[in-house]
Amino acid sequence: MKEFRVVLGNRPGELARLAESLARHGVNIKAIAGSASGGQATIHLIGHDVEATRAGLEAMRAQYTEQEVISLLLEDKAGEIARVANTLANAGINIDAIYLTGKADDLVELAWAVDDVKRAKKFLEA
Repeated sequence: MKEFRVVLGNRPGELARLAESLARHGVNIKAIAGSASGGQATIHLIGHDVEATRAGLEAMRAQYTEQEVISLLLEDKAGEIARVANTLANAGINIDAIYLTGKADDLVELAWAVDDVKRAKKFLEA
């Protein structure tokens, strides 16, 4: 799963411009999170189609990076995020971003952007 980290100006209409460009390219957004500080906003998004998402971002000349993220399905209960975060911390793996990508019954799906995906997968599968 790929995350696109998009840097936009922190002003009215920027998210609309992003969403419209992705829509024109047929991108269904699976997950999105964002924050702003000063004059900049950072949007983390996962589109259903990597190539279409990339095309939508390039069409609007967006400044972006892409990164593989880990998708984890966890029980929807207290302590699950702490358990995974501790596992990663104990392995010396830094978490760059985390956000919800889905929820069903008693499970939640989270996207984890980390600084070493290969090592994180190894520790999380153990």
